Amino acid sequence: MKFAALVLRNIRSPARSVGYAEVMDALLSGGVCLDEATLLPYDDPTALPNALQRLRGECDGVFVICDEVLLPAVREGVEAVAGGKFEGDLLPTEECLFAVLPAGGEGVRCAHQEVVPAVDKRRGQSFYRVVLKTVLAPAEEVLAAAEDALASGARVSVHTSEEGGVGRIEVVYRSSTPKVEVDEAVRILATALDKYLYAMEDVTVGQRLFEALKLHRLRISTAESFTGGGVGGEIVKNPGASAVFYEGLNTYDSGSKKERLGVSEYTLKQKGAVSEDAAYEMAAGLLKTGNCDVAVATTGVAGPASDGFGTPAGTCFIAVGTPERVRVFEYHLKGDRAAVTAQAVNLALFLAYKEIN
Repeated sequence: MKFAALVLRNIRSPARSVGYAEVMDALLSGGVCLDEATLLPYDDPTALPNALQRLRGECDGVFVICDEVLLPAVREGVEAVAGGKFEGDLLPTEECLFAVLPAGGEGVRCAHQEVVPAVDKRRGQSFYRVVLKTVLAPAEEVLAAAEDALASGARVSVHTSEEGGVGRIEVVYRSSTPKVEVDEAVRILATALDKYLYAMEDVTVGQRLFEALKLHRLRISTAESFTGGGVGGEIVKNPGASAVFYEGLNTYDSGSKKERLGVSEYTLKQKGAVSEDAAYEMAAGLLKTGNCDVAVATTGVAGPASDGFGTPAGTCFIAVGTPERVRVFEYHLKGDRAAVTAQAVNLALFLAYKEIN
């Protein structure tokens, strides 16, 4: 079967202004592989009808992705070409299944809950998936692991994506695929990426850390300098977080690090607030109170500028400690300020999870 996507975008804006990639990923993860994807300007009245006329005779499914404000007009245009009426987000005809999906998260939901089941029904076979989640796994290692999994002969497809340092690896397979083949592909991936792996289900790293803390009956505290409370925020998103989260401090100023956490004047003046020593002392300061079992501290330079010690943007130190030991990890992250911060948050959560498991 052949499937195509049409993305309506503002011709005066970059393609990324429409959040279509995640909708396409959702289709792919459900086993709906797109043979063609075309960007169309939304303000050309002939572009969409012409594309639909061409594809309706070539494809078993045509999916239009657009911003929500365009949905009514686009549905009218599809109905005119297809000669039918929409049933929710779908317009099925004997030859072709049409769908109009909003960009972003709502489109992802529609893809998973409406389009994929409708496609499965038409082709008479369902697709399933196993999801593996990683943190800061190098792209080349993920690619090599995926190639090894496919080389095993397993009748699966492997789809990878990454956001904020969190990797998502989906092993997609037909209902008729022998379980032993799926298990072998998953085993190869999990073994190759073990040091980056935190879950073999679709959960966030914050959820996984929360579950581990709850399981081991531990309490955690955080001291953040440059992640802006992001680490603690991911933990307290989980219902019942008060059982595992003791406190979170945002100690951006050197005076706060000194007064609230006991970071030494020597460290701040000689090594700098963004240093291995500072991160260590921040975590140790949390543990010194005796009110937490696990401490996480972050300090770094999110950018765009360096700090007063010439530390390059993207440099960060993450300390994870228990009453037995405190360990500090140094990273040099890439991307803009938001990207560096997001990666650091997920790294801190991941390192804490690994420490208690």
